[in-house]
Amino acid sequence: MAKILVTDDISATGIEVLESLDEATVDVQTNLSEPELLRAIADADALVVRSQTTVTEAVIEAAKKLKVIGRAGVGVDNIDLEAATRRGILVINAPDGNTIAAAEHTFAMMISLARHIPAANRDLLTGKWNRKQWVGVELRGKTLSVLGMGRIGTEVAKRAKAFEMTVMGYDPFLTEERAQSLGVIKATLDEAIQAADFITVHTPLTKETHHMLDAAKLATMKRGVRLINCARGGIIDELALADALQSGQVAGAAIDVFEKEPLADDHPLRQFTNVILTPHLGASTIEAQENVAIQVAEEIVKVLRDDTFEHAVNLPSLSPQQKAHLAPYLELAEKLGVFSAQLGQGAPSSVSITYAGDAATPDGGYLTRTFLKGLFGFQYPGEVNYVNALQYAEEAGLRVQEVRESRGRVYTNEISISLQTDAGSHHLTGTLYSESGPRIVELDGYPIDMPVEGILLFTRHMDKPGMIGRIGTLLGNQSINIAGMQVGRRESGGEAVMLLMVDRSISSSVIDEIAVVDGILMVRAIEL
Repeated sequence: MAKILVTDDISATGIEVLESLDEATVDVQTNLSEPELLRAIADADALVVRSQTTVTEAVIEAAKKLKVIGRAGVGVDNIDLEAATRRGILVINAPDGNTIAAAEHTFAMMISLARHIPAANRDLLTGKWNRKQWVGVELRGKTLSVLGMGRIGTEVAKRAKAFEMTVMGYDPFLTEERAQSLGVIKATLDEAIQAADFITVHTPLTKETHHMLDAAKLATMKRGVRLINCARGGIIDELALADALQSGQVAGAAIDVFEKEPLADDHPLRQFTNVILTPHLGASTIEAQENVAIQVAEEIVKVLRDDTFEHAVNLPSLSPQQKAHLAPYLELAEKLGVFSAQLGQGAPSSVSITYAGDAATPDGGYLTRTFLKGLFGFQYPGEVNYVNALQYAEEAGLRVQEVRESRGRVYTNEISISLQTDAGSHHLTGTLYSESGPRIVELDGYPIDMPVEGILLFTRHMDKPGMIGRIGTLLGNQSINIAGMQVGRRESGGEAVMLLMVDRSISSSVIDEIAVVDGILMVRAIEL
């Protein structure tokens, strides 16, 4: 009989779903120390956690029978994915169980902000009756800009349309066709923030989105704009927001998530009556907690019954023979997906993936799913997995074509990507070197040879003396060391491409400096 170990509190309904599996016992043990967890998991077939339990490599090694780990929620930062995958243990999550809760909390914050509801309530409780002080604004007829059109952003946009708001959507993967189907105006980031009366953010927190709304961006907004953040702390620069509130540039803000939690007693946002602060409540509804518990419990049951499951964060369910053959190509495909997501500009409309040589062996679609996981997972981390990656492609209107050939154009065994976006196209080819792993060997038609790893700077530029030196100087001025370099060109004096491997992240300000160097045609910072 299978044993399902539950080490964090989940809803009773989720426990009932687990108990519905006749051939299993459910063992609920919460608040375990690590030694206690190591003992409890030794004979477990499945483990269910939320965010409290940390599933380390030691825990995974102690689990002699473990087949699946279920995370009742989205993030899996508390689970050692590499160790689980190495052991062939499936990791699943519940990526959409709290979507409606987060969307509704966003809308509750926006309405409360527009009508001064928390401030008026506090006033009334102190015995005051200040009707004139708390005159609000209507949502109807106002422009709402939704920054990030994933699951939650899309649900917010739907509700805003019902309130007769004009909705603008910014998302690198938002196509014109999808925007039209949602009744949303597709916009660039600058267009969206400059036209908005209300702005709500729903992007993940990445290097690109950290302080996406900083002092410079806040200054370009309409005077009197109102901001809502129920996504991730750090997307809005909190100190810059406090300054903008003080000056009146921002009329009000509603914030549920913060760069450091819990919020410090002396945080500057606490001083404003036109700011609504909640303690990370976006997913805190009875229904959401039940939904994620039920979703992950149902997936656990499916895995233990050998039924089809939907929310795999990793994909170790390959035969030993398949794993030995495909594992290096799976790594290459995912890295090419992450690389493509940062190389391209605009929403992707089509991609052709050519598998050649050993990579062309029938694989049940694993390689294509893995590429798409890398491509969409960069923009929506935590949401995209090996199973739903195809659904993301379909919802984004991305046409996916697979081509299989006996040998490649550059190397016998290779994976080639042709990605078309609404801003242009890019082509890249990767292969495997037995000693050094995945490498890029062709980029936008130029020969190149560089490991697909680490932090890279990509440029397309005119091939003229001093170009590489000027870029190196700009990086050196910021104490960014160059660890490797590859240049590809077709002819002397024409266009060329360059990939630099560097030791640390390159800020957007440095990218902007490089972009205006005479002869630079394109520059990207890429992290793998």
